[in-house]
Amino acid sequence: MESITAHAIVKSFGSVRALDEIDLHVKAGELFFLLGASGCGKTTLLRCIAGLETPTSGSIFFGERDVTQMPPHKREAAMVFQSYALWPHLTVAQNIAFGLEERKVPKPEIKRRVEEALEMVQLAGYGERGIDQMSGGQQQRVSLARALVVKPKCLLLDEPLSNLDAQLRVEMRREIRRIVKENGLTGIYVTHDQEEALAMADRMAVLTRGKIGQIGAPEEIYRSPLSAYVANFIGETNLIDGVAIESRGHFTLSSTSLGPLAGRVTDPSWIPQPGEAVRLSIRPEAWRLQTERGENTVDGKIAERSYLGQRIQYWVETAAGRLQIVEMNPHVLYEPGDNPIVLHARHDDVVVLKP
Repeated sequence: MESITAHAIVKSFGSVRALDEIDLHVKAGELFFLLGASGCGKTTLLRCIAGLETPTSGSIFFGERDVTQMPPHKREAAMVFQSYALWPHLTVAQNIAFGLEERKVPKPEIKRRVEEALEMVQLAGYGERGIDQMSGGQQQRVSLARALVVKPKCLLLDEPLSNLDAQLRVEMRREIRRIVKENGLTGIYVTHDQEEALAMADRMAVLTRGKIGQIGAPEEIYRSPLSAYVANFIGETNLIDGVAIESRGHFTLSSTSLGPLAGRVTDPSWIPQPGEAVRLSIRPEAWRLQTERGENTVDGKIAERSYLGQRIQYWVETAAGRLQIVEMNPHVLYEPGDNPIVLHARHDDVVVLKP
């Protein structure tokens, strides 16, 4: 395993700057996610790291090696694509062996390493099957085995699960993380699926318009977003506009159309000044339904309800429009049109952001 560092990476396509001075460090053995909406630059950055694109400027290091101008096959990195890119006329074993044959590895060694790779992805005994005899999930495992068989130090994955159904995606999440960790690989994984990133990543970077908006562990990004874009992209949230009244330490009291609400400021370089515009982010599960008013409470009336088994989703009409609420106690049901309710959010669960 080895670390991966991107320094001041710029990638331009004509007048369009797809990557704008990107700085990134992925630790050795880390499963790191690049996350963002379509067109944010995440796949372009991965392709630069893989050697499939050359940066307009900047440098890329694998450990201490400067690989910026190095061809892909010399970087000791393997890439898994969204499309799997398997040869339909070859068997499973022949697909996996392809990279070893290109490297002129002796045949007995190829056979041994193909069998090893099949065991890693839990497909032992499937070597002689045709690709058309394999399910979507099995084909994805073959694609992984083909990447692993060359014994890379880094595994690069470009939305590898997007073609699978929901249940298979959940199974393959665990499988990919297991493979990365058991084989001591450094992994960089591109996705636009927030749930996938939260479930699998050691750390992640959220990209927007060719820049990194925030880097951190999943719980840090989710609980302490630095911008409204990150808060809204990672999971679901309620965004409420307000004006700062006063700040004490990391907490700010704001005036909103829902009444005064206090919350914590996540940007350490910013202290909202009285009269300054702010935006509050409150996750649906942060609200608590109750009957008494107090600090950080909001009046509302339930408009809709969805029963989701382990939780209940409510939409509550308030002075600021509809708020989304997730109640984790499915044994207490509130009906749409019932008496007015009161919502409460702890100060720690209200995040104060720049608008």
